[in-house]
Amino acid sequence: MVSFLQGMKIVLLDLDGTIHLGGIPIPGAVDFIRRCHENKIKTIFLSNNSSKSVNEYVMKLNSMGINAVADDILLSTHDCIQWLKIKKWTKVYCLGTEGMKEMMVESGIECLEDGVDCVVLGYDTELTYEKLSKATSLIHQKIPLVATHPDIVCPSPDGGLPDVGAILKMIELTTGVQPIIITGKPRAEMILGRLKIEGVEPNKVAMIGDRLYTDMEMAKASGVVSVLVLSGEATQEDVDSYSWTPDFVVNSVNDIVFDSA
Repeated sequence: MVSFLQGMKIVLLDLDGTIHLGGIPIPGAVDFIRRCHENKIKTIFLSNNSSKSVNEYVMKLNSMGINAVADDILLSTHDCIQWLKIKKWTKVYCLGTEGMKEMMVESGIECLEDGVDCVVLGYDTELTYEKLSKATSLIHQKIPLVATHPDIVCPSPDGGLPDVGAILKMIELTTGVQPIIITGKPRAEMILGRLKIEGVEPNKVAMIGDRLYTDMEMAKASGVVSVLVLSGEATQEDVDSYSWTPDFVVNSVNDIVFDSA
């Protein structure tokens, strides 16, 4: 058991591999979130998984016994939308789910077939060959490619499933093109803007996640406390061979306790 959250104001929690696997809560996860709230620590759920809308995430968390509202959710889709708005790109071909398109449209970004500023690749669990062919056709026409996040696999109880990083490799082999930007974790911008809104300094924030190259790299880049859990993708062997070590490494969030003082 490890205690280090005393004095923290916000805990940023990855979802897949950290709080649940395949929609099934990791043992102790729901109780850990309850203990955060009892200690007046705000929980914000972060996910690079752009396959679902905010509303879908809220319903999913609620179904697992976790009380959450829309404001508690921060997705790679949010970061991608923010980047597109800065770029003033408001017309995209969205290689993503209906939930992702819903978030795009609600933010004033049109999802079209032609006449687009870029192709946006998300974690498309509704992927078809027709959609993939359309995207690669546009890319062959020199339309820029943007990706919501870099994750290669999505954790599941049956093993890793192909995520955006895997699809990006297929597109690269087909077109020779790489994305001009990959948003989401580990981009520090994804969380620093939110922390500014919350009025909380990074040293009062802990990032808990299961991936070294996204969760932990984002924690390092943004100056928040890095906490790696071994309940998802990363293994102890990965930690031992990585270029740096997170501030804390635990088996799961169930191993994190609070000081009684």
